Amino acid sequence: MSSVSSRLPVFPWDRLEPYKATAAAHPDGIVDLSVGTPVDPVPELIRKALVAAADSPGYPTVWGTAELRDAITGWTARRLGARGVEHRNVLPVVGSKELVAWLPTQLGLGEGDVVAYPRLAYPTYEVGARLSRATPVAYDDPTGLDPAGLRLLWLNSPSNPTGRVLAKEELIRIVAWAREHGVLVFSDECYLELGWEADPVSVLHPDVCGGSFDGLVAVHSLSKRSNLAGYRAAFLAGDAAVLGELLQIRKHGGMMTPAPVQAATVAALGDDAHAAEQRARYQARRTALRAALESAGFRIEHSEAGLYLWATRDEPCWDTVAALAERGVLVAPGDFYGPAGERFVRVAFTATDERVEAAVKRLA
Repeated sequence: MSSVSSRLPVFPWDRLEPYKATAAAHPDGIVDLSVGTPVDPVPELIRKALVAAADSPGYPTVWGTAELRDAITGWTARRLGARGVEHRNVLPVVGSKELVAWLPTQLGLGEGDVVAYPRLAYPTYEVGARLSRATPVAYDDPTGLDPAGLRLLWLNSPSNPTGRVLAKEELIRIVAWAREHGVLVFSDECYLELGWEADPVSVLHPDVCGGSFDGLVAVHSLSKRSNLAGYRAAFLAGDAAVLGELLQIRKHGGMMTPAPVQAATVAALGDDAHAAEQRARYQARRTALRAALESAGFRIEHSEAGLYLWATRDEPCWDTVAALAERGVLVAPGDFYGPAGERFVRVAFTATDERVEAAVKRLA
């Protein structure tokens, strides 16, 4: 029996620790732009909903309350343009990373099965495949993959780390190919409401799915939209048959979103104003950091959506990380997201206004 450590890659963030120490030694402190973790307050209406549901002594259900499912179906119709989403088409999950990491296992995938994900991607897609002992395969264009053995196809638009957005026409082509070959598509759309120079489209949009959710599931999170990373609030929407199977498995596994978090999620999904306010904060930080990076000789590629700038000055990514750490600015090396990122760094704009201003000055 192989150990877990032999099946998994080295946890990438451990490699960044020496550079973090260098950046932290800056006289004015570190500006940490390496991780896209929210720093702004949880909106008051969400906190109030959480507190109001604090007296929840009983077990919550894995499927969530009817109010939660109503909130999810309402949001998917309003924000994604999805039509015909019913309670059977949704499923709350305990944060999207948990879902990504354990989905292949919960789907029953194993040796001989293939899990495919973008060449530049969030590392947990590969981790999930390895945990289930399936074969991880990175792609540039999924329709160029050999469909033999391909059981799960991950899409990620807007992309983490690059911010690339798949055009509607591209999504239509990929969905048609996947259906032709009987491949299940999971579309990670957690940054969908953060389009800057593009308007991201969900696979559940009728123009893409043709009015049917067969073989399609979208993944969404409130971590970035509503500053709820600490709440672990996320959900799935799409193929009722797939979600029904996952519901049964997750019942056995006790994967329950806490009742107060369910109530907070209802409040968050029912209010678009706080999301618009947070989006405006991110837009201002993005504008300032992009201008500073370009003035410092960086080129920004893609980055048309999401919470990151995909930046390069045509040198090995660790050289860039080291140089910026000397200025007290910590960024993520692009090779965390695959070998294709070896000359890029990912710069998050989730720091406070004060820290972003400090980074801008240091880059000048």
